[in-house]
Parts: sequence; structure tokens; C-alpha cells
Amino acid sequence: MASIDIEVLARTAYDAYRRTQKGSVPRWDELGRAELDPPGDELGPAEQQGWLAAMSAVSSHGDVTLTEGRPNPSLVVQVSGETQVFSTDFTAGRQGSLAVADDHASNHHARFQFAHGSWYVEDLRSTNGTYLNGRRMFSAQRLRKNDKIKIGRTVIVVLSAG
Repeated sequence: MASIDIEVLARTAYDAYRRTQKGSVPRWDELGRAELDPPGDELGPAEQQGWLAAMSAVSSHGDVTLTEGRPNPSLVVQVSGETQVFSTDFTAGRQGSLAVADDHASNHHARFQFAHGSWYVEDLRSTNGTYLNGRRMFSAQRLRKNDKIKIGRTVIVVLSAG
């Protein structure tokens, strides 16, 4: 069974941390590049290793990773340059678990759910519809790597569907 990619999880957690901080916090890819960091605030490979270790610790239970004990493999998506990992059903929209900052999106626009061994997306009777790879959806559709889901004017790219 597939396990969570610890680096993807660490990057996602670090990005979430960055969004909560005031002031300049370097992007993951900038960690360790002293020329981009403010003086006295050098962040190096040790910080990346710290995030990786933290994610490894919270994603494991003894010698078994959480995904080995969980029936749902993770869905990894990218929206507006941000990577997000989901392991349980969720909604996307202006007020969804996957927040879409788009005036053309409904509050709860689409549902992503794991069923029958695969991840699916379905439109939740949104005003403007949900599109999968350029086609409007009228029923739940199975997701695959590199699929593009359009909610309003926002495109969600599937990086991994289990």
C-alpha cells in the first residue's frame, strides 16, 4: 500500500505555517539560501530536516505509517502553487476544507471522496458547475494523476490520487 510522501507532507505543513506568520518567512525552496534570508535569520538544511522529522513523527505509529493502517490513500492536489494533502473526504469552495478564493466558486462547490478504492469528485449543485479536464461534470467522476478540476476560475491539479 502506498505511504505518505513525507517531503510533500513537510512542505505542506511548512506552507501552512508560513501563511500564519507575519513578516517575511522564506519559502521551502529558499530554506538554506542565506542570500534570501534576513541577516541573523538563517534557515538551513537543519530546519528542513526538522520539518521532515516532525512530519515523520506525526505520520507514524510505531513501525507502521498511518496510511498503512488507514483504508484511504491520500489525495495530493495543487491549487494556486500550494500543495495540499487530504486523507479523508472533504469539500472545495469558498468555505470548504480546500479553500478556493474565487468569486465564481460556490461556498461548498464540490465534494472529494474516497469510495470503492479510488478518489472521486462531484459537483454539489454549484451555480457555475465543476469541470474535469475541460468537461462539465453531471455525476461523480473518478480522479487520476494529472487530472484538472476547474471550480469557478480556479484549477486544481491532482498530483497523486492514492
